[in-house]
Amino acid sequence: MTTNPILEELWKIKDDLAREAGYDTHQFFENLRKWATEHPHSGPVVRNAAELRQLVAEKGAQQYPQLSPKAALVRETPLRKRKPR
Repeated sequence: MTTNPILEELWKIKDDLAREAGYDTHQFFENLRKWATEHPHSGPVVRNAAELRQLVAEKGAQQYPQLSPKAALVRETPLRKRKPR
């Protein structure tokens, strides 16, 4: 069986946080609230797909002003694969 290093790291962090809270969910969330007040979120908050599209379009326009607004669109469905000739 192959291991996934990303999942291994997530499980380790989860176990460390649970151990730190004494495996008590109330204590875990109290620790989480304390951490959140000490480390306020400074970036934009995206609540839905429409806001994400708007944010991507704005960032794309700032970074690449020479491109048209359609160049920063996010596709809802993946492109279909072409059949080999």
